Amino acid sequence: MAHKLDALDRKILELVIADARVPFLEVARACNVSGAAIHQRIQKLTTLGILKGSQFNIDPEKIGYETCAYIGLFLKDPERFDEVVEELRKIPEVVECHYTTGGFDMFIKIYAYNNHHLLNVIHDKLQPLGLSRSETIISFNEAIHRPIAIIEPEEDDEEEEE
Repeated sequence: MAHKLDALDRKILELVIADARVPFLEVARACNVSGAAIHQRIQKLTTLGILKGSQFNIDPEKIGYETCAYIGLFLKDPERFDEVVEELRKIPEVVECHYTTGGFDMFIKIYAYNNHHLLNVIHDKLQPLGLSRSETIISFNEAIHRPIAIIEPEEDDEEEEE
């Protein structure tokens, strides 16, 4: 369920998305409110699940992962979704997993050291999960990577939600 964000929530989110380590007092100054108010809002946004922790972003290529691949998975038994997801969680090269529409049962993102490593992951770790087949797309370069924009919904969008 979507939560209605007010102007202060949006401003706070813009600031913490830009720098997750920004001090609350600096956010308070930028928003012209007290530090306690920022602390309460951050707590509320976290409790609502809008903010989901903070983390450092690692450039996979800088630590040796030269291959990024997206793989569409077709399961022999689609009723095993939950079990397969739990097994995918155990594969460190898998960094995302999505249930999707279209032909795939699942769509995953993998980082591998090189194409040979990718082949080993597919053959040794993915195939035993009960795949009927898979389709792999290798990414040459990530052209855009950014968090979701905090924008105010247009009037028509708000009316549709009600």
